[in-house]
Amino acid sequence: MKKLQFVLIGLGLISVLGLYALPKVVVENKDTESTMEGEGGDPTSEAITASHENTLSSKNRSQADQLIQQFANAPTPEEKVASAQVLAGIYSEEGIFDSAAYYWSEAAEIWPDNLFVVEEAGKASYEAFSFALDKQKVETLAAKTRTYLNRVLEKDPSRLDLKTKVAMTYVSSANPMQGITMLREVLEEDPQHEDGLFNMGVLSMQSGQYARAVERFEELVRFHPSNVQGQFYLAVSYFELKEKNKAKKQFEQVKQMTQDPMILSSVQSYLDKL
Repeated sequence: MKKLQFVLIGLGLISVLGLYALPKVVVENKDTESTMEGEGGDPTSEAITASHENTLSSKNRSQADQLIQQFANAPTPEEKVASAQVLAGIYSEEGIFDSAAYYWSEAAEIWPDNLFVVEEAGKASYEAFSFALDKQKVETLAAKTRTYLNRVLEKDPSRLDLKTKVAMTYVSSANPMQGITMLREVLEEDPQHEDGLFNMGVLSMQSGQYARAVERFEELVRFHPSNVQGQFYLAVSYFELKEKNKAKKQFEQVKQMTQDPMILSSVQSYLDKL
C-alpha cells in the first residue's frame, strides 16, 4: 500500500508519513470482484541527474555525479551494477525514491536472474510508488513493482511480504478488487500478518467502514503492539465511531510510544476535539 504511511482521513488530518491515494471500495464485500513501456517508460539517467542534482545534499552530490559517469561508462556488467547499487543507496538515503528505483531497475535489467537484485528493484519501485502523485508515474511504478516482485514470488510463493506489496499496487488501480482478494489470501495464510492487517484496516477506514477497521487494528496491535501506525489508526477509528473514552485512552497510549512531532501534533489535534 501506499503502505506504512499515514493517510488523509476525516477531520482534514494532515498526513504523518505520506499520502495514500486509494479508490472508494467496500473491502469486506466478498461478492465484488502490462508492459512497462506501455505505462510511460523510464526516464533516462541524464534526465534523473538533471532533475535531482540540485536536490542531493552537497555531501553526496559530487559522489553521485562520479558514480553516474561510472555507471554510464562501466566496461563490465558487474561494474555497472555495482555503480547502480551505490547510486540507488544515495538517492534512497536522501528520500529521492524514484531515482533509487530507476537505478535498481537498471541493475535488475542487467542481471535479470539475480533474485536479490530483482527483489531490491521491486521494493524500490514500490517505495517510489508509495510517494508518487503523478498518475502516469504511479502507474509506471506500480507496473515495475509487479514485474519484479512477481519474479521473486514465482520462485518463492511464501513471501507474503512481497505479495502484500503487489496487492497494494492493484488497490490504487482500475482493478482494486484484485488487490483486496490478494490481501485476503495473505490473511488466510497468515492471520497475524502485520502488513496484511494494517492495509486491510486502512482500506476499511478509507471506505468509511470504521467498525471493521477497529476489528483489523485491534487484531494488529494485539499481535504487533509496537506498530505505532496501527495504534494511531485504532484511535482514529474509535474517534470516528464516537467511542470517546476508548479513543482518548488510545491516543494517550500513542503519545507514550513516539516522540515524532508530527504524530504527536496529530494526536493532540484529536484529543482537543474529545
